[in-house]
Amino acid sequence: MKKRILYIVAHRYNRSPGQRFRCEHFIPWLKENGYEITFSNMLSEWDDKYFYKKGYYFLKLIIVIKSFIKRTRHIRNVKKYDAVYIFREAFMLGTTYFEKKIYKKGVPIIFDFDDAIWLKDISDANKSLSWLKKPEKTAEICKMSDLIIAGNNYLAEYASQYNNNVHVIPTTIDTAYHKRTNNYAEKEHIIIGWTGSSTTIKHFNLLVPVLEELKKKYSKKLKIRVISDAHVNHAGLEIENIPWSVLDEITKLEEIDIGIMPLPNDKWAKGKCGFKGLQYMSMEIPAVMSPVGVNNEIIHHEKNGFLAETDKDWIELLTQLIDNKELRKTIGKNGRKTIEDRFSIEANKHKYLELFNSAIQKKNTRNSSINS
Repeated sequence: MKKRILYIVAHRYNRSPGQRFRCEHFIPWLKENGYEITFSNMLSEWDDKYFYKKGYYFLKLIIVIKSFIKRTRHIRNVKKYDAVYIFREAFMLGTTYFEKKIYKKGVPIIFDFDDAIWLKDISDANKSLSWLKKPEKTAEICKMSDLIIAGNNYLAEYASQYNNNVHVIPTTIDTAYHKRTNNYAEKEHIIIGWTGSSTTIKHFNLLVPVLEELKKKYSKKLKIRVISDAHVNHAGLEIENIPWSVLDEITKLEEIDIGIMPLPNDKWAKGKCGFKGLQYMSMEIPAVMSPVGVNNEIIHHEKNGFLAETDKDWIELLTQLIDNKELRKTIGKNGRKTIEDRFSIEANKHKYLELFNSAIQKKNTRNSSINS
């Protein structure tokens, strides 16, 4: 008999990077191994148009009410599932109402998170609504969970304060999908690229002074590309804004010659799972990243990528890569090898399956003891 899992997530399939690279691309593997997955998201494409933009308060209220009704419907028959997988939270506001409902029904909870979500980090568009959030609810969810999957050791250390069944699985890459198809073709210009959402544009902005300096030096030889759902404009940089789309994300990524991942050295950034860097590396794009959190574990400096702390570091390392095509190729290929060995689906899928099996076994053991 198939093992049934209810996946509780915020976004529709193929919409959110966190969902895609932490749970969605493991679903085929689970299905191959006897699992039946029910995928339950709250937010629709229409909701996205307003929920993460400034204003639209009445529409946001409608979205929240609609989401509450949908989630209530999702868990109505929760006892028919062998486990419930929750990515980050069951509901967008500061309540654990749905987690408690599931917990009281005795269905094992698998909790997966990839950010320091116990800290308050509200998007600029929704800062005025921050009072509706309750980051400390993360501790409550940890206590109710039968299994916790954390994206890095920093997150796992936090969760371990509240639960003794915590395991680290890094954010993983589908190496059959994320792969270079062109062979470092000769070009007249070098593209330094950054990819991310509107909520992380502030991290890109940290590097603007460095990019301005490089743009002055290299002029038209250097292009700056931003792949995002936001439009970025800085005078003098002539940024090439590419709207993110799953349809052409690989094509637009592989045109980048150097990938950047600047981060502030703060508690929230330490919870990041290095996803931007992992994407670059999977595409054989040399990555330059801030030495913050898990980036220090991903990058072996000057071997599979570079770590840059100061503006001076950034300028020197980016200059090296701009001027040296062979260095870009070598670092890019080493980065790809790192992804294949440590951060690919293939490298992590067996552990993922074992953890899910253990959660199912916990329910079976619990039911056996009740019936005996």
